[in-house]
Amino acid sequence: MSWKDSAQRWLREPLLHFALIGLAIFMAYGWRNPVDPESRTITITAAQVDALAAEWAQGWNRAPTPAEIDMLIREDIKDEIYTREAQRLGLLHGDTVVRKRMRGRMEFIATSQADAVDPTDAQLQALLDKDAARYRLPPRLSFDQVYLGGSQADAAAVLARLRGGADPATLGDQGLLPRGLDAADAETIRATFGEGFAAAVAALPVGQWSGPVESGVGWHVVRLRKSVPGATPTLAQVRQRVENDWRAANRRNAEAAAYQALLDGYTIKIESPGRIEKPQG
Repeated sequence: MSWKDSAQRWLREPLLHFALIGLAIFMAYGWRNPVDPESRTITITAAQVDALAAEWAQGWNRAPTPAEIDMLIREDIKDEIYTREAQRLGLLHGDTVVRKRMRGRMEFIATSQADAVDPTDAQLQALLDKDAARYRLPPRLSFDQVYLGGSQADAAAVLARLRGGADPATLGDQGLLPRGLDAADAETIRATFGEGFAAAVAALPVGQWSGPVESGVGWHVVRLRKSVPGATPTLAQVRQRVENDWRAANRRNAEAAAYQALLDGYTIKIESPGRIEKPQG
């Protein structure tokens, strides 16, 4: 194929036509709308670099490397250039995706300083005291079990042997179920044995084999070894949970305060919609 044939083929490509049209739009817009030289200057401040690094760290749970910081800066410059050019062409007006992204960036700016603040022990203790039920430690059970399968017919015989000192590992049809659980809360027990099993085990006497007890997979004889009731925790026991909640609330409060400060600078007018006719039929 000659170079003339190749050129003619490229000239017929739709993508080339779109590229040329786009270039013509940019050139025409620039000719009719000369821009201030300052608008062609992009300055990336140290504070912006810190914000980019903080946003990265929040998403990846680690600080960015120098190479990653360079990449973040390049991408930020690219975003800024495209945003400015889109503004000049009027492309951002009414663009829902862009509006949402800009809102997200503004909210990040509003909350970034809040994320840098560490709570005091007094603040965390106050939050724990205010909503103690949320952080209350659940009851925990330690027990052994022998699985009988889908029938409880052998329960009496198995109980007699266990109470006589038989090794529970030699009895029953264990399958994939654990022989028991240690210091398990109701949610853990439910995940293994099904709904209602934890409550049934909690009602058993401590230290002896009892049953049969029904679970979501069949029947069991069970020895409840220890039952620890629920309790109000110390701050040390639930500090991470309380701190996570404190930080989330602090971010919400910071974002709400920043938005209110911006909102106070605007006059809001909302036009009432016209009368909407109820559809017939």
